[in-house]
Amino acid sequence: MKRTIAILVSLALVIAMVAACGGGGGSGSTLVGISMPTQSSERWIMDGNTLKDILEERGFEVDLQYAEDVIQTQVTQVEAMLARGAKVLVIAAIDASTLVPVLDAAGEDGVYIIAYDRLLIDTDAVSYYATFDNVKVGELQAQSLVDGLNQHRGPGPWNVELFAGSPDDTNSFFFFNGAMNVLQPLINQGQITIVSGQDTQEQVGTLRWDGAVAQDRMDAVLAANYADGTPLHGVLSPYDGLSRGIISALTAFGFQPGTDDWPVVTGQDAEAASISLIRTGEQFSTILKDTRDLARVAADMVEALLDGRQPEINDTSTYNNGVKIVPSYLLVPHTVDATNYQRLVLDSGYLKETDIH
Repeated sequence: MKRTIAILVSLALVIAMVAACGGGGGSGSTLVGISMPTQSSERWIMDGNTLKDILEERGFEVDLQYAEDVIQTQVTQVEAMLARGAKVLVIAAIDASTLVPVLDAAGEDGVYIIAYDRLLIDTDAVSYYATFDNVKVGELQAQSLVDGLNQHRGPGPWNVELFAGSPDDTNSFFFFNGAMNVLQPLINQGQITIVSGQDTQEQVGTLRWDGAVAQDRMDAVLAANYADGTPLHGVLSPYDGLSRGIISALTAFGFQPGTDDWPVVTGQDAEAASISLIRTGEQFSTILKDTRDLARVAADMVEALLDGRQPEINDTSTYNNGVKIVPSYLLVPHTVDATNYQRLVLDSGYLKETDIH
């Protein structure tokens, strides 16, 4: 009897040790590194904190770092996570190409790597990609621009200026290409004219998604092309931070919000400051990408990988990172404007009324 009890006790200890060393939820000894690009955008703060909270609730140890858009800082932070023994890296890259050497080495060591929102390129080490349908995001932005032009500027033709995101961010190209899927046929038909002639990603990109850079470029475009009274009907902006810089330039140039000649301006990320501008009519629309959903998808990927399971994916053809097609889970984005921000942004709990100034 004593021998039987001893065997049972030993077996229980072995099971407990295996559970403690396992990768799934409840394993406080498993370190997950989260590398986010910057805290200058409220959406990245929400992404990082939400993902950290979910993983910690599931029992993982989390190292969350922000690189403040400094490329070498992100590389150093990722290296430090690996030195601490991180088993999984979740990375929203500043410049994905600069991470290739450290990611290749991590992959060879058996570390799982999840690209978060921004595709990690030129490496076989990336395991999965959690993101929104970024081509669809661009299409929604462009369609909302067209809808706003029809609503506020009549049947056209329309004069429009284009902005794109940072040239070192892969998402910028997906957004811009998606937008041009909608706009290029209208340009070809003469329904839309790009008065400045700046209509390629290379010409309209905005380094680091910097609103001040967008404002400076909008200032220059207005001075060079609209000082003679040529009307500007709309601006394609791919991100709320750029939209606010563009709006500042429009105001400084003499456009007055609330008047018939105020241009239609799009955006992305449903930031609180831009929801306020949508309320006042200064910004026409934004795109909601609910970071709570994206964080859950990424957390599910982490847990599945460490449990030895294949994460849920819904796309195996779209995202070629230059080395391979990265299996992905794509979430659905939503257009937000004055007609639906209450339901989509506030009633859903994405933002609180007190967040909107």
